[in-house]
Amino acid sequence: MIFVNFKTYEQGSGRRAVDLSKILQEVAVDSNVKIVPVVQVIDAETIIDSTILDVWIQHVDPISYGAHTGWVLPEEATRVGVKGVFLNHSEHKFEDFSALIKANARCHEVGLKTLIFAEDLDELQKLLPLKPNFISYEPPELVGSEEESVATAKPEVIKDAFNFTNQVNIPLIVGAGIKSVADVEKSLEYGALGIAVSSAIVKSNEPKEKLLELIEGFE
Repeated sequence: MIFVNFKTYEQGSGRRAVDLSKILQEVAVDSNVKIVPVVQVIDAETIIDSTILDVWIQHVDPISYGAHTGWVLPEEATRVGVKGVFLNHSEHKFEDFSALIKANARCHEVGLKTLIFAEDLDELQKLLPLKPNFISYEPPELVGSEEESVATAKPEVIKDAFNFTNQVNIPLIVGAGIKSVADVEKSLEYGALGIAVSSAIVKSNEPKEKLLELIEGFE
């Protein structure tokens, strides 16, 4: 399983986001590996109309209908066909843990799956009682790194993270600097169900070829 976070990169925005989603769909169908585009909320409805893949967005807020200017409403994400959402990514963390709890609960109330990010093992253990659909271990200092990945810098912690998530049957997703077949293989070897990637695919001059390369780690 591969989550591809489009972030707000130019290559993952607007029409280019639609084109990239079609590439992801082609590779997913050919490889039989589940690939999830995680897109900007402003692009979500257009991308949903152009792909058979499950489309996720990068954040929602812990709100219901009302006076919440500029916030992302879980109900409307569901209405347009979004299937899931990232929560607590290192680039959009909840400062208040109670707000994260409410956001996760709101998502489940309206039928959105959740992947919650943990920056270390202490935070990961705090997240387990929330029972998200997935948990990702992603050290923030390695997010977007072009030199190291979590699989090369902290492989033993992947194993520790899996030991915690496996006890409560929550699948582990590994992210932060993942960019090679070896990174994928090491993550899966230590218990992860899949990976979360971003710049390695979205900013690549040849995203299809790079994605096919990473797919080899699942074989």
